[in-house]
Amino acid sequence: MRKQASIDSTLVTFSLSSMAASIVKSAVHKLCWQWQALVLIALHLCYCHNFGAIAQEVPCCFIFGDSLVDNGNNNHILSLARADYPPYGIDFPAGPSGRFSNGKTTADVITELLGFDDYIPPYSAATGKDVLKGVNYASAAAGIRDDTGRHLGERISFSGQVRNHQETVSRIAELMGSEEAAAKHLSKCIYSFGLGSNDYLNNYFVPLVYTTALEFTPEEYADDLIRTYTVSVGFQVTNEACCGVGRNNGQITCLPLQAPCENRDQYLFWDAFHPKEAANRAVGRRFYKAQSPSDTYPFDIHRLAQL
Repeated sequence: MRKQASIDSTLVTFSLSSMAASIVKSAVHKLCWQWQALVLIALHLCYCHNFGAIAQEVPCCFIFGDSLVDNGNNNHILSLARADYPPYGIDFPAGPSGRFSNGKTTADVITELLGFDDYIPPYSAATGKDVLKGVNYASAAAGIRDDTGRHLGERISFSGQVRNHQETVSRIAELMGSEEAAAKHLSKCIYSFGLGSNDYLNNYFVPLVYTTALEFTPEEYADDLIRTYTVSVGFQVTNEACCGVGRNNGQITCLPLQAPCENRDQYLFWDAFHPKEAANRAVGRRFYKAQSPSDTYPFDIHRLAQL
C-alpha cells in the first residue's frame, strides 16, 4: 500500500478507481486501497455552474467526509452536529438540508462541474437506482479515528462510512445483475475524501475529553492520522464568521433562526468552522480543474475523469 499525503491541508480527494473492483471481488469483505492524493493548496473565486450545461463525465461519485461535505446524513440522528435548521441553507434552493453552509458544499460544486443532473444523495436518503450515480456518506463531526467527535453525539466515523459503502456496493451488484458488471461500473467512478479536521478540532484539541494530546506530540499525531488511513482569496472578511456565537462568531455554530450577517458575499466563513458557498465553489472548481501546479497533485478531477 502506497501513501501520498500532506498535512498542509485537511481536504483531500483520492483517486480510488481500483478500490471498487477490489471490494466486489472480495464480496465486500475486504477493501484494497490504492490512491493518489489530490491536495488543494489555494483558493480562488469562480463562477456559478448550472446543472445540465455539460455532458456527464463519469457515471458515479462517492463522497466520504465530515461536515464540510455532509448533505444530510446527520439530520435524523442524535447529534449536536446538525445543520437542518435556519439560517443554514439560506442561499440553497431547498433551504436547510443538513449542509453546513449558506448554500452549496465543495462536493455539490464538483458534482455540477462533472455534469451530473442532480446532487449526489446522502446515504440516509439514497434508495433504489439512486446508488448507481453515487452516494454521499459524509457525517458532521466524523473523523479518521473512531472516537473523534463522540462528545457531540452520534456520527458516522470514517470506518462506518466505509462499511456503508460496502453495503452500497452489494446493492449495486444486485441492481446490475453481477459483481463483474458492478466492478466495471464502479471502476469509472470518482471517490472523494475530506476528513481530518475533526481529529484535531473535536479530539486532539479537547484534552478534557480525549487523551490523544497526552499520547502524541502534534507531529506524531499527524503521522498517526496518515498511517491510520492514509489563502489567498477575494473575501473582505476572513477573520470572522457570518453566523455564530462568541468572539468573531467563531466559538459556536449558527443557532436556530439566528439572523446571519447582511453582507454575506464579503465573508469567507459561514459559521465557526465552515466556509460559505462562494468559498466552496472556489475550492470545488480548482479541485475540478487546477489553475496552477500547486492546486492538485498529481492531476485534477477533470483529468482523472478522462483516464
